[in-house]
Amino acid sequence: MERVSVEERIRRAEDIYNRKNGTYTRSVPNVEKNCKIAKKRKVKRLLMQIFVCLLIYIIFYAVINRNYIFSEDFRNSVGTFLNEKTKIGDWYNSAKGYIQSKFLDESKAKTKENKVDDKEKGREQTNSVENKKQEQKKDETKESKKDENIGGAAENTENISKKNNEKLTEQQIMENEAKEIKNYIKFIVPVKGRISSSFGWRNPTLSTVPKYHTGVDIAATEGTKIKSATDGKVIMASSVGDYGKHYQIQTKDVILVYAHCKKLYLKEGDTVKQGQEIAEVGSTGNSTGPHLHFEIRRNGRKIDPQLVLDL
Repeated sequence: MERVSVEERIRRAEDIYNRKNGTYTRSVPNVEKNCKIAKKRKVKRLLMQIFVCLLIYIIFYAVINRNYIFSEDFRNSVGTFLNEKTKIGDWYNSAKGYIQSKFLDESKAKTKENKVDDKEKGREQTNSVENKKQEQKKDETKESKKDENIGGAAENTENISKKNNEKLTEQQIMENEAKEIKNYIKFIVPVKGRISSSFGWRNPTLSTVPKYHTGVDIAATEGTKIKSATDGKVIMASSVGDYGKHYQIQTKDVILVYAHCKKLYLKEGDTVKQGQEIAEVGSTGNSTGPHLHFEIRRNGRKIDPQLVLDL
């Protein structure tokens, strides 16, 4: 008798109902699905048959050879097999230990190399971060060293932001150098006027003005004649940069800077005598008003002009 599933019965009942009501549409059975199910059933049946055959064969073999199975030879052969199995286990353990020692050592070495690489990468990253910080500090220092318009010239000054005790040492060195300069060079005031900005730290009102001033500013009427403070030679006559129109005049190992001039009378290479008119007061370059920015340098160090001149 044919076995019919519940789903098939329901489908057939629906077909009969639809025929009666005139709404019959023939449904197409899922042939592929039924084939797969049939194949699975055949495989299960085949495996079951094989298992039953093996079981029957083992039973028959045990019955026929029952005298041998329970004999002393059989038991000895089983013991020998177990001993061999123990040897095989020993071999397996020794091989396993060798493989683990070899590959684990290599993995440990690789791990150490990776750790070293990570440390080197970390050091490189730290160095790059420190280099960026140093570059930022340099940029900030450069921005803060633009000279103020009333006596501000944008030249670099080294070792400005030191600690208080270092500042005292720097001040003492500068005072000693000022005394030495006064011993072998005589100065006169280059222009008469009011000191609008002194040497050193200050609180500017404009962002373009540096907080540290490398010279002294003498405010005067535009066009006022500027005289040379010493004898010397013009080593620079320029109108480029924050100094505007300016001179660098050298006498012995000292360089004097006259900046923000309206007009220059000399050119590079000219010699000059003390008291000679060399320029006119102006407001060129980074400046907010007419004045003379006067600066004294010795061996690359800026000296406070008020330590040398009677201003």
